[in-house]
Amino acid sequence: MVTFSNCKINIGLDVVRKRADGYHDIDTCMVPVPWHDVIEILPAKGDEPTLTVLGNAVDCPPENNLVMKAYRAMQREYALPPVDIILQKTVPDGAGLGGGSSDAAHTLRLLNEMFRLGLDSGRLADMAVTLGADCPFFIHDTAMTASGIGEILAPVALPLDGYRILIAKPAGVSVSTKEAYAGIRPAEPETPLRELLKLPVTQWQGRIKNDFEQSIFPIAPQIAQCKQRMLDRGAIYASMSGSGASVYGIFESDTLTDETIHIFDGMPRFSFTIGPQSRI
Repeated sequence: MVTFSNCKINIGLDVVRKRADGYHDIDTCMVPVPWHDVIEILPAKGDEPTLTVLGNAVDCPPENNLVMKAYRAMQREYALPPVDIILQKTVPDGAGLGGGSSDAAHTLRLLNEMFRLGLDSGRLADMAVTLGADCPFFIHDTAMTASGIGEILAPVALPLDGYRILIAKPAGVSVSTKEAYAGIRPAEPETPLRELLKLPVTQWQGRIKNDFEQSIFPIAPQIAQCKQRMLDRGAIYASMSGSGASVYGIFESDTLTDETIHIFDGMPRFSFTIGPQSRI
């Protein structure tokens, strides 16, 4: 069986406070993006499960890959037989797009279907959160606000229908979560993100922010330059996604031209048009 594991972008990201357990509470909005990896799961040819990764190089042993961790979690709970998993990586790593988290969540979804376990989205989300804070988002795969450490989700309507989005990741630039948090000063925003999201998209720039930009841009100026290039080429809103290193721009449908897209040649990039209710 095959599934296509899409990524996401973050619209706004406020780091609100540092918790006693060392994690941070955040407020963000995640929107699914139809840039995807491909996962195929087959009955194992041997006695042990295997994971084969194709496409983009992944610097991670198979047993540490979130896809295999998702399988192991499901195997422990439901005594699954061994499987062979083939992961075709297209979404870049270290991009703030949640590619690995999506792969894990979609592995859970595919195993549920393949073995007819009958688990609902709530149960799958409970399993997903043990793999990563943003994994449950990819179980639901619709625009949602996320709070807590990212695991408290609520659907949100966004005024994005018909807009085009361009995503680009500066070549050779990646950002670790540790780097992203190193320069952060948590603070309650003056206006909650959920209220700002109700504004027209044309009023987002300068109001909806990603707190990680303040710590990442000084150490990775290529990301800041990528954002500015999108604004210079007519994006009505541009931001780094998650903890970086990718940047996206939101354009009126007739202003994102092939010429603009070609400016980002040499970078991993993807463009698409938002559909009804921000669903894929």
